[in-house]
Amino acid sequence: MALTPQMLNPHVWTEAVARDYDRSSASMYDPSVLDPAVDFLAHLADGGRVAEFAIGTGRVALPLAARGLEVAGIEFPAPMIDELRRKDGGADLEIVIGDMATTRLFGDFAVVFLAYNAITCLLTQEAQLRCFENAAAHLAPGGAVVMEVFVPPLRGLIPGETYKPFHVSADHLGFDEFDTVNQLLVSHHYDFFHGVDGATRFDSPQRYVWPSELDLMALHAGLALDGRWADWGRAPFTADSASHVSVWRAPSR
Repeated sequence: MALTPQMLNPHVWTEAVARDYDRSSASMYDPSVLDPAVDFLAHLADGGRVAEFAIGTGRVALPLAARGLEVAGIEFPAPMIDELRRKDGGADLEIVIGDMATTRLFGDFAVVFLAYNAITCLLTQEAQLRCFENAAAHLAPGGAVVMEVFVPPLRGLIPGETYKPFHVSADHLGFDEFDTVNQLLVSHHYDFFHGVDGATRFDSPQRYVWPSELDLMALHAGLALDGRWADWGRAPFTADSASHVSVWRAPSR
């Protein structure tokens, strides 16, 4: 049976998932991964205010705030915010609970960013477009919207294939389930803990989106592409890149 937006439950970020999020995403906290992202965003902000849509447990926001930047965020699941608030500096951030496609923060920002494929958590094209419009509405003149997004890995699918593993280890099994008709996927994660029988399961529904489609959404929101790289370290974006970091600018006036 094909997946549809109506069949996918976006409210997947339960208390159990939030408690385990940092452990299950430990590789994203590695300094070789996190530091370039923080450097990139801090340089782009140039001392201005920064907003993160889908701020999560503060993986990127807290290091930015530790550098002296004023950081605010939007997050839908309250359990993720609870985890952020328990961390050093987490109580000091302005966070609004709500849908990142429509929820507003106070004031203007030099940078609005969505890291780690956050835009794909919105399961329709309309919602993703509204998110661009909302991000643009938060920008000061000349401000930037930044997104880190995977490139849809469809080239590796053979005709008729709907499942593809993306990570296999002794501790974790991950595979994507594709619905290419509706441009949807579900990332299935099975985590195995030493000394514990069985596995924990987490299913993450997403709407994958192409770089060119994001550019069109940005254009509709009054933004223009300012740069695109393969990663936060500004490696060149090529046909073989598995992800991209893209920056779209608002007009200066």
